[in-house]
Amino acid sequence: MTQPIDPEILGEAADWLVQLQSGTATDEDRRAIQVWRDRSAQHAQAWQRAEAIIGDFRSVPGSIASDTIRRIGRNTGISRRQALNRIGLLLLAGPAVWLAQRELPWQQWMAEQRTAIGEQKTLTLPDGTHLLINTNSSLNIAFNTNERRISLISGEVLITTARDPSPTHRPFTVHTRDGIARALGTRFSVRVDAPLTRLAVLEGAVEIRTAEQSAPVIVRAGEQSGFSSTLIGPVEALDPASLTWENGMMVAKQMRLADLLAELGRYRPGVLRCHSSVADLKVSGAFSLRDTDASLRLLQDTLPVSINSLTRYWVAVEPVS
Repeated sequence: MTQPIDPEILGEAADWLVQLQSGTATDEDRRAIQVWRDRSAQHAQAWQRAEAIIGDFRSVPGSIASDTIRRIGRNTGISRRQALNRIGLLLLAGPAVWLAQRELPWQQWMAEQRTAIGEQKTLTLPDGTHLLINTNSSLNIAFNTNERRISLISGEVLITTARDPSPTHRPFTVHTRDGIARALGTRFSVRVDAPLTRLAVLEGAVEIRTAEQSAPVIVRAGEQSGFSSTLIGPVEALDPASLTWENGMMVAKQMRLADLLAELGRYRPGVLRCHSSVADLKVSGAFSLRDTDASLRLLQDTLPVSINSLTRYWVAVEPVS
């Protein structure tokens, strides 16, 4: 059985990987990496994981891979420490998590608008429409003489549409892998949440049409629905708690602990695991999405659980021993 690798060694591997791909690596750096790799079997195994990351980037066509990994090595968009945290997490999580990362569409890397894990961003579009882009999201925006279109690739966005100043009618639509949501003068959210796209309407109404062109369904204020590329789910009463993320909070009402942690995990980098023996504990309360460490401490103070961390980026919620 393969032995787990010391997280400190994985962190060193992440540092060497960033340096190697920075565009400033010297022959001396490469010799130092070789010496470091030969220190022990664990060092060699950690560098094998690092080389797997390099190899996978090289398999991407065109300049996407080189541009992306050089942005990691240089300080464009994210700090070196953030880069180390991200790469270190991939190394720590091992092949399974890295494989999942590989399967993410490359459109996410190249999207016009992106948010990091835990980040929210506000935008005002040329027509006055307001967007609040939630954590770990990516989207493209298209405005022309015929349309106003948001292409949501991943994550979630809250939209408050404005009256279109154009003399010709331009529909406001949100496109996802599953279909199209067309605003009918409204405030609404759209979330790409496998295996569905989820729609919640606060004001006005939104028409849903699936990618397979099923009969459209109109969702009105105070309602929500989910849809896949072929089917539109039932229209249900809107759960107001589903949109408290706008104010940096999550409100739980008898929610399974595992489900609550899965939601908190969207707002913090790294792995947040829940032990199966406490997964079904019911939780009620208000939890901060902007300070997830405080939310975890609140769980530990109110439930028979302990928060155990290997690093800030690998946290397990387990029963009290």
